[in-house]
Amino acid sequence: MASKLTAPIVVEDPTAPAAESPAVTRNRTVDVAVSVLLLILAGVLGYDNWRTGMGWEATGPQAGYFPFYLSVILAAACLWGLTKEFLARKQESKTFVTRAQLRRVLQVFIPTLLFCVFMQWLGLYVASFLLIAGFMVFVGRIAIWKSLLTALLFSLIMFATFDLAFDVIMPKGPLESLFGR
Repeated sequence: MASKLTAPIVVEDPTAPAAESPAVTRNRTVDVAVSVLLLILAGVLGYDNWRTGMGWEATGPQAGYFPFYLSVILAAACLWGLTKEFLARKQESKTFVTRAQLRRVLQVFIPTLLFCVFMQWLGLYVASFLLIAGFMVFVGRIAIWKSLLTALLFSLIMFATFDLAFDVIMPKGPLESLFGR
């Protein structure tokens, strides 16, 4: 009886990516790419803060003093990471993401990116309706009528909460003219 209580619970995900999916990229490639991008960012920020003024005046530090040195610290960390990866280049690098895993990530990333873009023209509530209904139908494989109903109710509750109850101005897109604002 005691062994049944201490046995771990294992839940299998039937939609999990296949283990034999080919690698898209390796950890080392991603580490080097991120370090290089952050090093470029550190250089741009460092230059801008040097240009703004990163010295010490009689009244205290100039506007770019602390940001400049934070940029120097970021650049040093990037150089450390690049050096570490260069020294370990002969060792095998693990898989960062497989094709199946990337597909699952993109199933969430692309609709979320489109939500951010469409919100500029359609407003928060219509874009939210489309995002929720789309996720439920295409990713969750939920019946269309349930998805549309849930998305509509969620959007209406958001509108009632933000616009009516708290009087928070949210982007409404073309719907704004319907509400006389």
